[in-house]
Amino acid sequence: MRSVAFSPDQQTLASTSVDKTIRLWNVKTGELLKTMKGHTARVKSVVYSPDGKWIATAASDQTIRVWDTQTGEELAKLEGHTGDIEALALSQDGRSLASSSNDTTVRLWDMTLTKSVHTLRGHTSEVDSVGFSPDGKVVASGSKDKSIKLWDARTGNLLRKLTGHTGRVESLTFSPDGKVLATGGGGGDTSIRLWDVTEE
Repeated sequence: MRSVAFSPDQQTLASTSVDKTIRLWNVKTGELLKTMKGHTARVKSVVYSPDGKWIATAASDQTIRVWDTQTGEELAKLEGHTGDIEALALSQDGRSLASSSNDTTVRLWDMTLTKSVHTLRGHTSEVDSVGFSPDGKVVASGSKDKSIKLWDARTGNLLRKLTGHTGRVESLTFSPDGKVLATGGGGGDTSIRLWDVTEE
């Protein structure tokens, strides 16, 4: 299992795998509800929509796919990255999706139109992690280049670069109030760092 995500009502769990499938499970009984097939390489990340009606998945086949959770039908296929897609993040309102890739970019997608609206360039190596601030105004990305970048989610402009990790930045998350960003290192960097993103 590469990635798992609960449905908003916590009744269903979505899982992704190297076998190229996405599976939906009944949390209470453990019953397999659906198996979704369409990706042509290992599936690395999954996120649930706020209403639980769809999920988005990303894979090493350089695509993001959107699935109907009731029927298992593929609703959309998003293309644009030129490398493995490492991570996905969805804004709390479900309207914006961020994807990070080993092509060194982050892409922002309008999920009402299912199209790419910004390509964020600036990292010099693969981007392992991505996340939205709670208010959806800022996107954070962490990279093998040891840096974290903060981007304006509306314009795609770079707001700030955070440095301090001695290895790749494999994970990140905003605090519920959006004032603190936590990042986890990898590649020999075993630290967790907390950043006050309200200050320079």
